[in-house]
Amino acid sequence: MQTDNPATTHIVLFKFKDSATPFQIKDITSRMISLGRQCMRPGTRTPYIKSITGGRDSSIENLQEGISHAFIVQFQSNEDRDYYVNEDPVHQAFKDAAGAYLEKAVVVDFQEGVFTYADTF
Repeated sequence: MQTDNPATTHIVLFKFKDSATPFQIKDITSRMISLGRQCMRPGTRTPYIKSITGGRDSSIENLQEGISHAFIVQFQSNEDRDYYVNEDPVHQAFKDAAGAYLEKAVVVDFQEGVFTYADTF
């Protein structure tokens, strides 16, 4: 039974359009990383993203299906993640800008050690 509120890990995978230039890819990936210091908790105006990291794919398994970049965003709670996904105006502006260059984005979230719905009760 899960009694505490573990951190939420938010994994984001990008497949850029073939038309995206190296400059555009660098701009979007840099802007993604900068969300860690630009996204602020409402009211307190303090950053709420615990950490954010990412990079270009380097897997040798050939299972990427065109995905070229991956990011891992850590939130203290589901509430912080929910604000980021649904309300944060900085994140919303980033999504609008990035959408012009992305063919696909894949997002998966998890809490460490939670493998079934029963683990959350």
